Amino acid sequence: MIEAAILVIFPFAMVFAAISDLLSMTIQNRVSLILVGAFAVLAPLTGMGWDVYVMHFAAGFVVLALTFGLFAMRALGGGDAKLMAATALWFGLNTSLVSYLFTASVLGGMLTLAILAYRGSPMAVVAGRFEFMRRLAQHDIGIPYGIALGAAGLLTFPQSVLGIWVLGRLSSL
Repeated sequence: MIEAAILVIFPFAMVFAAISDLLSMTIQNRVSLILVGAFAVLAPLTGMGWDVYVMHFAAGFVVLALTFGLFAMRALGGGDAKLMAATALWFGLNTSLVSYLFTASVLGGMLTLAILAYRGSPMAVVAGRFEFMRRLAQHDIGIPYGIALGAAGLLTFPQSVLGIWVLGRLSSL
């Protein structure tokens, strides 16, 4: 049951955030709140030690402080900052968090280059039939970085403490 909850909640939140950001340029607060609440409830049920549990929350607070600094400089959206912090909570202060942040940065850079190329292409002019395509073509609109954050979360989650725990439990069935 715990394994199923972890394998449904985290990936669903990552996919929902990515799609939501693509379609509406927003990541709803409830996505981050669901991630925080689910982690707070599920992590102790996995047998995670309290010292590790506290370090996961420390990771979330550190990332929240850093991303809100980026938000204050207008380099990152508020929803992106909250999603990164909530996702960091699931990774903890370890190498899986570094892997997540690195992957998100690489994917975010590739996404940015792709959207900038799209904005400069003739396709951007004719893609106005779809609201989200028209929005992506606007030069004064930011980049839906939640796409990169969601994809990075999905790609790197198997390396996390909870990902390894779930995979171990499933392989012993």
